[in-house]
Amino acid sequence: MLKNFIDGLGAASIFFAKSLRYLFTPPFRPRLILKQMEFAGIKSLFAVLVTGIFVGMVVALGSYTGFVKFGAEEWLGSTVALAVVGQLAPVLTAFMVSAKVGAAYAAELGTMRVTEQIDALEVMAINPIHYLVAPRFLACIIMLPVLTIFCDVSGVLAGYLASTKILGIDPGAYMSNTIDVVEFSDILRGLLRSVTFGFFIPIIACYKGFYTKGGAEGVGKAVTETVVISLIVVLIDNYIFTCIFNYLVFWPF
Repeated sequence: MLKNFIDGLGAASIFFAKSLRYLFTPPFRPRLILKQMEFAGIKSLFAVLVTGIFVGMVVALGSYTGFVKFGAEEWLGSTVALAVVGQLAPVLTAFMVSAKVGAAYAAELGTMRVTEQIDALEVMAINPIHYLVAPRFLACIIMLPVLTIFCDVSGVLAGYLASTKILGIDPGAYMSNTIDVVEFSDILRGLLRSVTFGFFIPIIACYKGFYTKGGAEGVGKAVTETVVISLIVVLIDNYIFTCIFNYLVFWPF
């Protein structure tokens, strides 16, 4: 089992290196890239906005009880904003993209593999990784931070509305403390997280689809493995990113 894991990790690393190289190798196929950006970004926007709205409201409503006990309700806004833009929005956006886009990529490439369409591309002297994987890879790298921004905005706005309209927090104090506490670096950290997620999700999905075996059953297995592995990798990546950031911030220079 360990040998299979190491072999798979090595093959996926080689696949990642090839995909990364082909991002800078002509022809660049802008139409394919734009098509994949539309699929990964615009067609995922509704799910991301809904996620952001309910996450913002849940964080606001869930945190309110604790703040009331200490008489610090005015700090609810900064807490909601920091939680959303720093951690929740990037991670949950990556979850949505993994479930929707990653699963679709694995299913598409897996179907092409079992129906020998990828083999046909190779016969026509078209590099399948360059033609199929690179546009999807680049689209996710670009669109995940964009989707994260929309999730940030919807989450913070929903938290504000829930806090001021439902919980009765003073809007002026809420906004003032949020502006004072939340810095641009907090937003930037969340966007950097989403960029790293944008590297892993399409590679895992395309790798699983590209090397699918076993017909329709194999395609289903590839889709399932893509979603599960992507979610695990996102959580591990988020933990490593957080550890690195905390080390840089709190290390006594």
